[in-house]
Amino acid sequence: MANFTIADIKALREQLGTGMVDTKKALEEADGDVEKAVEILRLKGAKGNAKRADRSTSEGLVVAREQGGAVTLVELACETDFVAKNTRFLALADKVADAAAAARADSAEAALAADADGQTVAQLIDDEAAIIGEKIELRRVRTVTGDSFEVYLHKTSKDLPPQIGVVVAYSGDDAETARSIAQHISFANPSYLSRADVPEDDVEKERQIVTEISRNEGKPDAALPKIVEGRVGAFFKQVALLDQDYAKDNKLSVAKVAQDAGITVTDFARFKVGA
Repeated sequence: MANFTIADIKALREQLGTGMVDTKKALEEADGDVEKAVEILRLKGAKGNAKRADRSTSEGLVVAREQGGAVTLVELACETDFVAKNTRFLALADKVADAAAAARADSAEAALAADADGQTVAQLIDDEAAIIGEKIELRRVRTVTGDSFEVYLHKTSKDLPPQIGVVVAYSGDDAETARSIAQHISFANPSYLSRADVPEDDVEKERQIVTEISRNEGKPDAALPKIVEGRVGAFFKQVALLDQDYAKDNKLSVAKVAQDAGITVTDFARFKVGA
């Protein structure tokens, strides 16, 4: 009979995030030797990585690292919330974030190629996925540079790690307002910093859509230009941070709040797991 207990199964499962049956079988095969059981699970998992390739990764976390005048935001995804809060997955996220920040990676592709203690981040993720037994995906990476930063990580569930992450780069001295703007971004989800950053093709497409809508509503041709520009302005309020109504006081724009605080928002990034 294998020399291990239920407590050993539980401890190894919590360490690796593996299933109960697989953990028990590995300990049986290893005759209770934990290190050997880990290797068995790793080899088994490596064979299963390809089989898991088509699975969806709707859980995970967002983590941030500040290094050398930049902040790197990382979204690491997995299949289940059980793994998302597992200590091994959390440790993996930290290693990935450290490597991505050191490489100043500004995309998942660049981060996957970054060095992580003698192997690439891609290899590290594959190795850990083999042990954990779930598909793990580095979905997004963004590095934001600037004078000063505020990082806001939001938990959508108290039992899970942060699933929304925001980085705000700014100049000025009011960190409290910068953090409040980061919280606003987590809620309002802007796509661009200012209306000048919105691609002209997107603006023109929106203008054509609202023109057609206005005509279908029977608006007089003479009034169309003003009506259309008003609706395009509403579009900018949806997608451009500085144009948005401030979440804590919708009588003010984010641009006005920043101006009154003496800060200039120069860039931002926002990730939400699975979005």
